[in-house]
Amino acid sequence: MKKRTLKCFAAQFICLIFAFNCFACPALASDELTQPKDRVFGDWLVRVLSAEPATLNPITATDAYAGTVDNYIYQTLLKRDEKSLKLVPVLARKWTISPDHLTYTFYLKKNVKWSDGYPFTAKDVLFSFHMIMDPKVDAAPLRSYYQDIEKVDAPNDYTVRFHYRIPYFLALEMCGGLPIVPAHLFKKGEDFNSSPIGRQPVGTGPYELLRWKTGSEIVLVRNKDYWGQKPALDRIIFKIITDSTVALQVLKQGGLDMMSLEPIQWARETETKRFNERFRKLSYYQPQYSFIGWNCRRAIFSDKRVRQAMTMLVPRELILKKILFGLGAVVTGPFYINSPDYDKNIKPYPYDPKAALALLKSAGWNYPPGSYVLEKDGKPFKFQFLIPAGAKLPLQIATILKENLHEIGIEMSIERLEWAVFLQRINDDDFDACTLGWALGWENDPYQIWDSSQAVKNGSNFVGFKNAEADKLIMAARKEFNPEKRRKMYYRLQEIIHDEQPYTFLFTTKALVAVSKRFQNVVVYPMGLAPRYWWVPKAEQKY
Repeated sequence: MKKRTLKCFAAQFICLIFAFNCFACPALASDELTQPKDRVFGDWLVRVLSAEPATLNPITATDAYAGTVDNYIYQTLLKRDEKSLKLVPVLARKWTISPDHLTYTFYLKKNVKWSDGYPFTAKDVLFSFHMIMDPKVDAAPLRSYYQDIEKVDAPNDYTVRFHYRIPYFLALEMCGGLPIVPAHLFKKGEDFNSSPIGRQPVGTGPYELLRWKTGSEIVLVRNKDYWGQKPALDRIIFKIITDSTVALQVLKQGGLDMMSLEPIQWARETETKRFNERFRKLSYYQPQYSFIGWNCRRAIFSDKRVRQAMTMLVPRELILKKILFGLGAVVTGPFYINSPDYDKNIKPYPYDPKAALALLKSAGWNYPPGSYVLEKDGKPFKFQFLIPAGAKLPLQIATILKENLHEIGIEMSIERLEWAVFLQRINDDDFDACTLGWALGWENDPYQIWDSSQAVKNGSNFVGFKNAEADKLIMAARKEFNPEKRRKMYYRLQEIIHDEQPYTFLFTTKALVAVSKRFQNVVVYPMGLAPRYWWVPKAEQKY
């Protein structure tokens, strides 16, 4: 499950995120945006992380928290421009594409250095690619996007060529968005997964790590030798606060400058004159969705009728209205709801306990004489539902679902786990059901999450969805450069997924963000906010 879209790097790599709390504010690292002439240097931005990253190694990182930090530190060959969404150079100065769409050549900038002063060259790109493709490296989701590359070579220190065996419609963005680490810091034979770079990142970006105090904060400082236009803010500080209620209190007390708000915080807890005098409240849609994943490998969820029934027992419209205050929309498939690839003709399964029970009975689940507990082959219908600790909305959804299931004779237990443990349980296939979210890119390739080949340990198809027709559609779409033809394949894929219901798709919600009014140049771009470009007038600087 992984995180990378523009939220993490420039690549259109889908990113696993903790659904419901961290859809906002990617830090976009490059210099294409024009800086205002009146900006001044100084001050800090203190923002919240609602969970601690397991690692800051951009190749093995798997969550949005790591990506939020890494986007200030690391860069890629190209990225999508914040305003136009066109691909623009970052570490590359230009690129060329062969007429057959099989060779992508990048010409690197020659004035770039890593934050330790070592020159950035093609060797770093080659090394990073080989690490991603090494099966011993914990980068399986990333690997799925580069599997059709035959080789990568470097004619010289500032030229890199990617050679594909077959065309791939996202090849330019994937090659240009390859996460790059400094090759000179790795020793031959060293275990890449446990490399010190996970705790001590060294990048080419505008900021570098000052300190990481576990459980407390991650502090970045401006890279004084940054090759591009230097950012105005001296420091970016990430306070690790897992409880959103606590985070809001810290924000109100002046200990934070920025945080993502929960719907109830947005609608009821920040609607005071004092708060609105001090903070901007920004709401905007970003490509993402939340879901409940049913482990199709488990006997109880191996039948699609059971999975359909489970979806019919989730009152999504009620949750959206009462808990999310209408700040979102119910979704039915794995594409961004505002994208033309999303099939709006597919309607959500209704909340219908009676129809759900009929489906369960048709799948062999019935009440034994004198019992109100559903059983099949003498075994009761009971399972465990994993949710990340410290988040209110997943707990609220789980609580509602547990009550609804109990009403028809299904026993569901709720287990709240710390983020790292939660991810490990999923990666180890040690779960029955869970709730998560995916951040999407502007264009998406469903291979990583939905192809049968990715239903492996540490793969993003962690629910074990397998369908031969879906696999054929996914592979055909990867080779199709005509958006209309590709869209027809995606529509059919969504019909299959809707019928199979390996996920109960929940919502695309709005990013709800509070930002201190002392920051200037706060602009909402199509993919979100870009704090890297903010600054504070001298008279309003706090630090």
